[in-house]
Amino acid sequence: MAQFGFENDIHSILKLDMPITNAPMARWQRKASSSNASALNGLSPGKSANVSLSSSKTPSKTPGKNKKVTPSKMGGDRFIPTRNSKQMDVASFLLTKENEPVDANNTTATSESQKAWSMSLNGYNIEDAKILHLGGKPLNAPEGYQNNLKVLYSQGATPASVKKTRYISSSPDRILDAPELRNDFYLNLLDWSSRNVLAVALHNSVYLLDATQGDVTLLMKLEREEDYICSLAWTKEGTYLAIGTSDCKIQLWDVYNQKRLRSMASHTARVVSLSWNDHVLSSGSRSGHIHHHDVRVADHHIFTLTGHSQEVCGLKWSPDGRYLASGGNDNMVHVWPRVQEGPASQSVRSWSEHQGAVKALAWCPWQPNILASGGGTSDRHIRIWNVNSGSCISSLDTQSQISSLVFAPNYKELVSAHGYAHNNVVIWKYPALTRVAELNGHEDRVLSLILSPDCSTVATVAGDETIRMWKSFEMDPVKKAKERLVKSTSGVIHQSIR
Repeated sequence: MAQFGFENDIHSILKLDMPITNAPMARWQRKASSSNASALNGLSPGKSANVSLSSSKTPSKTPGKNKKVTPSKMGGDRFIPTRNSKQMDVASFLLTKENEPVDANNTTATSESQKAWSMSLNGYNIEDAKILHLGGKPLNAPEGYQNNLKVLYSQGATPASVKKTRYISSSPDRILDAPELRNDFYLNLLDWSSRNVLAVALHNSVYLLDATQGDVTLLMKLEREEDYICSLAWTKEGTYLAIGTSDCKIQLWDVYNQKRLRSMASHTARVVSLSWNDHVLSSGSRSGHIHHHDVRVADHHIFTLTGHSQEVCGLKWSPDGRYLASGGNDNMVHVWPRVQEGPASQSVRSWSEHQGAVKALAWCPWQPNILASGGGTSDRHIRIWNVNSGSCISSLDTQSQISSLVFAPNYKELVSAHGYAHNNVVIWKYPALTRVAELNGHEDRVLSLILSPDCSTVATVAGDETIRMWKSFEMDPVKKAKERLVKSTSGVIHQSIR
């Protein structure tokens, strides 16, 4: 029993439940006493306090006093590494104020005092310099964000970085029957006016399709059944249509009055190609001759160009009206000047690189000195020419007969129509000539290709007696609106100059 009593005495001695009478003052007691002393002296940002180091154990300098004083070690934290004097002053002051009772009425004054102390000591408000703010509620997302989690830590793609993909339909927008269409590679049986009227020649008749309303009307029909239409060409205004026939004549029709204005005879063979340059109509014949006609005068035939030895199946005036390009069954490409510019009987450029008949010709709308030409079955090449230098910029083997070419300005592309062996339409990026898309559907060779006046649609006519419309070049609405704005602005400028 004595042993158990001895153990109880030992346990009672080791217990710390009882207060220690002779121990040093606790740290929290030192803080409380120093805080009370500071409060009595009335600390404020604009008022300094002289507190005795030996009596209050507070820092020897309060924030807001300009004189530099070494802080007291008693008020600091002995586990904080050595810092500069200003940081030690702030740390000591925060330790002394840690256990002070919070006065709800003095909260605003305290925050203002802290801001003033921070500005005085650091030159900036320390609350605004925090890197991480862990207290309080998270910031609200700006109005318009759907997912609040992505507000601060993710960045949406800007409009400039979003790559918009262009959709090109593989099927035509419309398919029309073209019965009795003459399947002849050298003929030009399709043309689209600036007033959105499509003209097509079916054997010895010419039909008009209003692409806006969808109405089809018969314009004219040749008297003799054995004769046939060889070529069509609208004027720039879209009111008159020139028709080349197999009986060596050219008829000029007023479309809206459905009246034939005149019949012009000058060729000795069928007229297979036509092209307008204001009031001058150029025509190419099977004889190899090119005639210029001034439709304003009675003696319409004003000049003859003799450069081809075989049928002139391709004929195109440049957009600026300076040059006339011609292609023939003799595999030659010629570029002729206007009648007013020097001797028109001599070509400006002549190229013999093609190994097949050159029917496909196209001038670049945004580069007037650039000409594209395409060869027939024996050649199958697209060649891009610079008329100014006379050089061939690029050449591409399409592996198929080329019957027609046209530039699509909406996307700066080149479109080619093909016969044997693919019988399709191909869209090429210009000037790289990389393949953008293929338009398949015709069951026979594509004979002609023409672009709509708004440059959004191409129409093709083929030996399968069908006309197909491909809506492959519709512009982006934003880009279209910008172009309209530019055009309207330029129109206002021109009017003001006039």
